[in-house]
Amino acid sequence: MVAGPARADFPDRPIHFIVPFAAGTATDQLARALGQAISAEVRQQVIVDNKPGANGFIGAEAAARAAADGYTVLIATNTTHAAGEHLYRKLPFDPVRDFAPVTGLGKGGQFLVVNSSSSVNSVKELVAMAKSQPGKLSFGSGSSSSRVAGELFQQMAGIQLLHVPYKSNTFAVTDLLGGQIQMMITDSATGLPHIRSGKLRALGYSARTRSPLLSSVPTIDEAGVRGYDISYWFAAYAPARTPPAILKRLNELFAAAVKNPAAASFYANTGTEVFITSPEELSRFQLSEAKKWGDIIRRAGIEKE
Repeated sequence: MVAGPARADFPDRPIHFIVPFAAGTATDQLARALGQAISAEVRQQVIVDNKPGANGFIGAEAAARAAADGYTVLIATNTTHAAGEHLYRKLPFDPVRDFAPVTGLGKGGQFLVVNSSSSVNSVKELVAMAKSQPGKLSFGSGSSSSRVAGELFQQMAGIQLLHVPYKSNTFAVTDLLGGQIQMMITDSATGLPHIRSGKLRALGYSARTRSPLLSSVPTIDEAGVRGYDISYWFAAYAPARTPPAILKRLNELFAAAVKNPAAASFYANTGTEVFITSPEELSRFQLSEAKKWGDIIRRAGIEKE
């Protein structure tokens, strides 16, 4: 009897979207686009609260500790909810027990990029240079998607690179543009503007098929690292014990929001696939992804920090 009114009255005040990464990242851009759509629908403000740091764990922990009333939603990724438990010995939250799945939001691939001033013009040339200078070339990463993609690239290409961690992919791109690092594998939303401006050169795409936004860029598999395939995903979670009726209402709001022009523009401009699920489907997907990322991380030989 409580669940019905809770759904009918929700929301009657501002909703907070916690983004565990910096402003300007793909997660942030998606959260703002969806927040704009939901705000227009419910006539309540959606506040995007960026809490970057510790590979997304600061923001995820804040969301896990928030009141379970539906007014705090974590816009999460595979970084916080699939890879983190395999990369770190101790997390400040449990990605399963501390959250209630709401819906998947999107899936996408990443671009392997170098500074446009680099002499490297292909994946094969990059691999050859790395083999001639073991451990000398550096790659940056500001998320587990970027980190694991780079580590998997090393393992499958048979090369040794120097990893440089960042709080966000946007910070890593800044250093790549400045010449402090030599390469990175970054999400489309962060990398595409610099690729299109000519400041970065895209050598390959991480997914199984080419990006619809840059079809001239081969997949990393096509470019010579056979079998390479890794993508990232976004999803929405509420704190554990959020009432089912409120979860259902949030699910409905997100499902409608992805069709809004602002959100549709994000998906189209970043090559992100719309990925709306039921809470139960997201729960099953998360478990399967956690196993997949765990297997990749172990095969890549990444030790827990």
